[in-house]
Amino acid sequence: MEADELLMLVADGDQKAFEELYGLVSGPVFGLVRRVVRDRAQSEEVAQEVLLELWRSAARFDPRRGSALSWILTVAHRRAVDRVRSARAAGEREQREARRAHHPAFDQVSEEVEAGLEREWVRRCLDRLTALQRQSVTLAYYDGYTYREVAERLSLPLGTVKTRMRDGLNRLRDCLGGVA
Repeated sequence: MEADELLMLVADGDQKAFEELYGLVSGPVFGLVRRVVRDRAQSEEVAQEVLLELWRSAARFDPRRGSALSWILTVAHRRAVDRVRSARAAGEREQREARRAHHPAFDQVSEEVEAGLEREWVRRCLDRLTALQRQSVTLAYYDGYTYREVAERLSLPLGTVKTRMRDGLNRLRDCLGGVA
């Protein structure tokens, strides 16, 4: 039987069809996953996950959109790419943690000082805005209101609020640009 027919039977819960499909596609699935993941043990794990997913989601296969083998290999490729991305993200997290562990006090103190200085710069620049600009910017960026909500709260036309926001943000940009 072909993979298309077998996959349709698997969708109906046919274990014998799944065994036959497994034998037919496990080699190509593993080969594709191995090329993407590169690590043999992880490739075996991902290939098993893909084959298990076939058993669970065979009903999602639509023969009008392509062959069963292409659908299966697409599932395998996506799962392999997900594994690579996950491993890369985990490695980056570990590196960040290792750097923090190496200089925890210095990093924490320097980050706190830097954040404090940035807050002070922003505060000074906000003080340079007109009261109306500062009010609009504060409502939008610190209180989380949309421009429309700011207009409603201040009983102003939306266009007026947008103009205040644009002018205020331009002044903030100019002020903060001179500090950075």
